[in-house]
Amino acid sequence: MTIKLGVVMDPIQSITFKKDSTLAMLWEADARGWEIFYMLQGDLFIDDGRAMARMTRLFPRHDPSHWYEFGEEAFAPLANLDVILMRKDPPFDMPFIYTTYILDKAEADGVLVVNKPQSLRDCNEKVFATQFPQCCAPTVVSSTKARLRAFAEEHGDVILKPLDGMGGASIFRTGAKDGNLNVIIETLTQHGRLPAMAQKYIPEISKGDKRILVVNGEPVPFCLARIPMVGEVRGNLAAGGSGVVQPLTDRDRWICDQVRDTLLAKGLLFVGLDVIGDYLTEVNVTSPTCIREIDAGAGTRIAALLLDAVEQRLRA
Repeated sequence: MTIKLGVVMDPIQSITFKKDSTLAMLWEADARGWEIFYMLQGDLFIDDGRAMARMTRLFPRHDPSHWYEFGEEAFAPLANLDVILMRKDPPFDMPFIYTTYILDKAEADGVLVVNKPQSLRDCNEKVFATQFPQCCAPTVVSSTKARLRAFAEEHGDVILKPLDGMGGASIFRTGAKDGNLNVIIETLTQHGRLPAMAQKYIPEISKGDKRILVVNGEPVPFCLARIPMVGEVRGNLAAGGSGVVQPLTDRDRWICDQVRDTLLAKGLLFVGLDVIGDYLTEVNVTSPTCIREIDAGAGTRIAALLLDAVEQRLRA
């Protein structure tokens, strides 16, 4: 029986061909003979209690100038699918949350959704990491200026960042001696209306912000260390960092062991851990990336590992 896979993603014509991780998943599904159905968030809806969508048959291609073709379009229940990949990139906003509500209904009808919709809502990528304090550098999450400032005074050199950012956006390196500290706090918290995260600065960022991909609880044995540009504190590729593929360290594997059971319990089949030096900084659950870079540098087949895990879940 052919597996029917739905994918909810950003417009496929706007993705970056040479590095898009979702495209790697689609190529692997196509190679296995799976039927692929493409959806945008706006294509999903509820009609008379049923989770529905406008689905377009999708044929991924390996041509950098023509990487997809569309087939027939139809309105159909999401329950017609076996599995749905939720690969919509952040921002994690209200449309994203509404999409997870519709995917909840599909899941209740027996569709495997990767990652689990409830966990996409529950596991903020910054705050989720604090569930594993044994893995993290000193961290505080607060909307209170006095508390964030006291943290900066205690640790001297800190990183302040919003809880809903991606790609290194609005990340500040600051400290108690920084004359801009108050205004940074006010900006990130919107004058106390939103919490922000403060973390002790980890100097090993100069060696890279490592993206470790975890499939069905098991880490890929190689990671992508994203090295900041000279004068930068952000290793994110979107912020100009350069990627170096390297094997996991013993400490990396220990961190993966610490989070494994929680990831499995929450139905988080595909996750990206961010590790700087010896410390976990984020747990990425919404559309993790870096498949293509790690595959190219280490000869791995990460999308195949993921779809193997999907097949295993479907058989179960």
